Amino acid sequence: MQPATFRMTPTIRQEIVKIVDARIKEAHVTKEDFSELKSIVKELAEAQKRTEIKVEELAEAQKRTEIKVEELAEAQKRTEIKIEELAEAQKRTEIRVEELAEAQKRTETKVEELAEAQTRTEAAVAKLAEGVDDLRKEVGGIGRSAGYALENEAYRHLPEVLKTKDGIAMKEKIIRASIRRREINIFGRAEREGREVFVVGESKIRLEKTRKKDPWEVFEELEEKIAAVTSEYGQVEIVKVLVTHFATEDFLVNAQNKGVIVVQSFEW
Repeated sequence: MQPATFRMTPTIRQEIVKIVDARIKEAHVTKEDFSELKSIVKELAEAQKRTEIKVEELAEAQKRTEIKVEELAEAQKRTEIKIEELAEAQKRTEIRVEELAEAQKRTETKVEELAEAQTRTEAAVAKLAEGVDDLRKEVGGIGRSAGYALENEAYRHLPEVLKTKDGIAMKEKIIRASIRRREINIFGRAEREGREVFVVGESKIRLEKTRKKDPWEVFEELEEKIAAVTSEYGQVEIVKVLVTHFATEDFLVNAQNKGVIVVQSFEW
């Protein structure tokens, strides 16, 4: 028996061609997809590289951030230490302020005590001032009494002393006069070498320099009295006289240079 022979009919051929074309077509689509896949894989690889670079950059940034955080942590620690130091300083300041407040209270108490003491002192000084004023009045009264006593002695003894010492003869009694509203302790008409003169003088207990008064002021006072006399009686000749219990040597020299006769009580 002979084997059966396969006979390709046009229909079969056509079917085979269709199948082959379909297979070829399938194979062609798969190749394009593969090429596209390669392209995608390449892009993914490049993206991966960029991602890795970005990750490295982020890692570096993270490191820098961690370093900065550590620095900030150290700065925070230093800040906390500084705050603690400031808190301690504040405590010390508050303690000091309290101490100063206490010292201020003590000072105010002391000031009040001093004010009270000042009040007592002022009262004592006022009382003392009254006593000094009374004493001054008493001393002034004694001084005036002594001055009047010296003047009274001068009224009795001065005419003889002037006549003996300076050749001046009184024509009338020596008196105390008020001329042109000036009190003149020693005043009187006299004669010297045939000429009429006016004796104008002042009496002082002592003629010496003191801390309170310049002795040369008496010459100014005497000149003012002389001016009053010449204003009243015209340009008459004046004999200047000062009567005292005691005069210093320098005063006597100065008086002599000014043409003033000084008579001390021991001379009568």
